[in-house]
Amino acid sequence: MDHRPYRSALYIPGSKERALDKARGLPVDVILFDLEDAVTADAKVSARETLQAALATGGYGSRLRIVRINGLDTEWGGADAAAVSTMDCDAVLLPKVNSPDDVDRLAALIPHLPIWAMMETPQGILNAPAIAAHPRIAGFVLGTNDLAKDLNSRNRAALMTSLQLCLLAARAAGVVALDGVYNAFKDEDGLRAECAEGRDLGFDGKTLIHPVQVAVANDAFAPTDAEIDLAKRQIAAFEETEAAGQGVAVVDGRIVENLHIVTARATLAKADAIAALENP
Repeated sequence: MDHRPYRSALYIPGSKERALDKARGLPVDVILFDLEDAVTADAKVSARETLQAALATGGYGSRLRIVRINGLDTEWGGADAAAVSTMDCDAVLLPKVNSPDDVDRLAALIPHLPIWAMMETPQGILNAPAIAAHPRIAGFVLGTNDLAKDLNSRNRAALMTSLQLCLLAARAAGVVALDGVYNAFKDEDGLRAECAEGRDLGFDGKTLIHPVQVAVANDAFAPTDAEIDLAKRQIAAFEETEAAGQGVAVVDGRIVENLHIVTARATLAKADAIAALENP
């Protein structure tokens, strides 16, 4: 089981040398190096070279390095894919994935990197199970802004079916699922509330548009001290009961079964992985 933390996934423009350099010191779990929405049309070509040089220089530590390319139906997508295939990165993110056929096209161009899918169109949401099951897919990133535009919706509640469909598909296929961005980057309370909702739904982390959002996401998607304490006590009680050949373990007045121990051990493994990332 993959216990790598994905709490915070920050978009960084591939065209901005200063931002690329600053990202080396940010406490994020994932960097989404962006060649798509964050780069203007006149900078698309030069952004590839700027990003390639930054990745070659390194310094990003154990952060997961994912490059978002332009769609393969655009004038830049094919060249982006060719460039990314030679970059020192961990995965490639494909925007507006509508079906497994879109993944096939990119897989043929980049045969060696895991592929992540932007889930941001109605057709993509309806095809989420087939996309998640594609053998090259490693994760979903929810593109809630584009999805809201296509659905003509005005609030997050209207996206709930789409969010849950993607989560179901991701969990069925065993891939990562990251929640969409929160646009009001100066609204810490609003971000905290949306992160809490995303964590309660089951997302692995939150995509972010500004470094000031990182601390909130890291906090929201990490196991709390209370959850870690409960996990330890559940494991201890379960193992003690099992060793004594007794019936059922009970912690805080609740029965502890094997399924709770699976969750408890995953909680501790995630906490350990976060500690290792933050204190290499």
